[in-house]
Amino acid sequence: MNIAGRTIFNTRILNSYSISRTKLQSTSTFSQSSSLPIFSKTIRAHLPPSNRNNSRWSTTMSSTFKPEQARVPPALQLPTPPITKFKIGLCQLSVTADKARNIAHARKAVEDAAQKGAKLVVLPEIWNSPYSNDSFPVYAEDIDAGGDASPSTAMLSEVSRALKITLVGGSIPERVGDRLYNTCCVFDTDGKLIAKHRKIHLFDIDIPGKITFKESQTLTAGEAPTVVDTEVGRIGIGICYDIRFQELAILYAARGAHLLCYPGAFNMTTGPLHWELLQKARAVDNQVYVATCSPARDAGAGYVAWGHSTLVGPFGEILATAEHDEEIIIAEIDYSSIELRRTNLPLEKQRRGDLYQLVDVQRS
Repeated sequence: MNIAGRTIFNTRILNSYSISRTKLQSTSTFSQSSSLPIFSKTIRAHLPPSNRNNSRWSTTMSSTFKPEQARVPPALQLPTPPITKFKIGLCQLSVTADKARNIAHARKAVEDAAQKGAKLVVLPEIWNSPYSNDSFPVYAEDIDAGGDASPSTAMLSEVSRALKITLVGGSIPERVGDRLYNTCCVFDTDGKLIAKHRKIHLFDIDIPGKITFKESQTLTAGEAPTVVDTEVGRIGIGICYDIRFQELAILYAARGAHLLCYPGAFNMTTGPLHWELLQKARAVDNQVYVATCSPARDAGAGYVAWGHSTLVGPFGEILATAEHDEEIIIAEIDYSSIELRRTNLPLEKQRRGDLYQLVDVQRS
């Protein structure tokens, strides 16, 4: 390309950059009535090296990094947790068609984890029911009604109170009127239900010859992110497919979460490829702990889970992991490592609020 051609090209890019900046300024405020829980806006400016290196450009860029504006509202300061070091138990359970057996089995696993010193116990996704669209309506419970209408959560409440532990109760099918949700309940040490997360992103997948599953055939998507303060720190909750959406994890970190918990049941196609990768990515991107808990593998089930429940540290290190059989993992979480990693690698201070923003609609 000749000099004249390059000049025209540069001018077009600069004009495009000016338009993008104008659009960003005009769309920096979003209505709270928006139905989207998360909105991410990215503006990237692509300028030729000759323009980037020019001193005027460098001065302008250095004065407009504005990392505090990369999160709207600004990220919250990491809160001081009630305790900084404790043991977590991840209960990778076998699941059968016998609901009463599943409930009793889950209770025994929680008790075993607590006996081994766990102050926080996590159960798998859909641990009281086979994982199938046919089963969800049959095994669904009215969590809000409690008691006999929800024997699974009644057990979770009772055992968390008896053992004085925080319990992230995996997930179960929840019935609300004519709707079904995939729902995770969190209980405190008094057995009180302190948070309820309905799976936001439904698992609809079609890989010919490998796996086809569409949760949307029976389930309704949740409408809100979930961050909860517990006796073991601030926890962000997601369920399985939620882990694929980094915006949700970024939002949780910006709300001051120390730990992200994802009960999940990845399958034999995506599990080997993506399960560990996604956990490490969410941990590294946000410099937080990530815990996942899967059902054990049952090769004879209609849906075969990958297993491999895992705890990942804020530097992407695998701290503990299971194989595919039934197992209870006990591992230590030390929140002081979060501050250490954020000091070593100060991502929050280096974000480019002049180029991109994540808008937390609920906080806005």
